[in-house]
Amino acid sequence: MSEVMDYKSRLSDPASRKFETFSYLPAMTADQIKKQVEYLVSKGWNPAIEHIEPEYLMDSYWYMWKLPMFGETDVAKVLAEAEACHKANPNNHVRLIGYNNFNQSQGAAMVIFRGKTV
Repeated sequence: MSEVMDYKSRLSDPASRKFETFSYLPAMTADQIKKQVEYLVSKGWNPAIEHIEPEYLMDSYWYMWKLPMFGETDVAKVLAEAEACHKANPNNHVRLIGYNNFNQSQGAAMVIFRGKTV
């Protein structure tokens, strides 16, 4: 049996904080982000973009970037909004969310752009 690794994520060290499953992996490439958006759209989920300063990462409230894109199926438009959010807030984490209308829940949520750590 393999040994479980301890990821040194501590509140006292902002650079070490892990905030979701994908944060243990290298940052996503543009192609990987596009595939995630394609997946959300293919499931019929409504995309939304949120952002937050890295020091407030553990807070449950993130800033909404405009309104969720209800019914949007154009991947390029979703990517353009994500890029616009990242450009306007270059030091913030930017999260992509897929809202599932039928379950009244988030079908997916992932940080697609990582902010600068303190």
